[in-house]
Amino acid sequence: MVAPEPVGARSHGERWLLAASYASVGVALSLIVVKGWAWLASGSASMLGSLIDSVMDSMASLVSMAAVRYSLKPADRDHRFGHGKAEPLAALAQSAFILGSALLLLLYCAERLLRAEHEPMMHTGLGLAVSAVAIACTLGLVALQSHAIRLTGSTAIRADRLHYHSDLLMNVAVIVSLLCARVGYARVDVLMGVLIALLIGTGALKIGREALDLLMDKALPEEIVRRIREIALGSAGVLGVHDLRTRRSGLRYFIQCHIEIADHTPLLAAHAIADAVERRLVAEYPGADVIIHQDPHTLVLRGADRSTP
Repeated sequence: MVAPEPVGARSHGERWLLAASYASVGVALSLIVVKGWAWLASGSASMLGSLIDSVMDSMASLVSMAAVRYSLKPADRDHRFGHGKAEPLAALAQSAFILGSALLLLLYCAERLLRAEHEPMMHTGLGLAVSAVAIACTLGLVALQSHAIRLTGSTAIRADRLHYHSDLLMNVAVIVSLLCARVGYARVDVLMGVLIALLIGTGALKIGREALDLLMDKALPEEIVRRIREIALGSAGVLGVHDLRTRRSGLRYFIQCHIEIADHTPLLAAHAIADAVERRLVAEYPGADVIIHQDPHTLVLRGADRSTP
């Protein structure tokens, strides 16, 4: 995982983050218009599924855009840890939107499958053209979102990108179903609609789990925790590390740990050792909020100050 940039007044990463969120809303709204037109003309269940997903995308992207803007606000007197948890809250809302769209599509497909007569699809060429345009727009958006995620590690944009990834699969499914309808296999369209609904639901559950992990202050990934420990232990004067706690909020990492130093180290020297560890951690993870406590090494060896590993 790439470390997020420091939270500040419109850093390079933040500008890309906002650009990705604005582009997401713009693409979703544009696709609603063209897919709605194509569905009305063709009556395709898979096109309706793609349309419903674009409607949900637009709502989720609007929530995501608002959350990203709010999460970038600096800490204030009432929010001393910043506003970063707006991002996972937005991601949780996105998962609810997407699950709702999956349920609506399943109900529509069930009704189509139970019909004695199946309505023929019209204007399949229009649906194919719209799906091709949607794929091109979505590929461009995903590329922009991926760049923003590499710079910032944003949870909200990652959630947004996840359901746009599923959009690519959905548009491919729409193309397959429309081609099948052209040669007389109209039922494939409804089956593709069911497949799309299942893809949407699976993505929503994944987004929801990730959002809940962040809201519940889940520790950073193991490789990052291991690297933090290596940096601390590799600093001059540090004899051991314990009580290492990590979490993430928005674009910022929060790191707390106890370092063990030689007994009878002067206070100024102990403070300098802790400062050196903090500087190295911030250099590795820009913008990280680091709190370090110093403990005498022999007390830790006797178990007097080790509450957790």
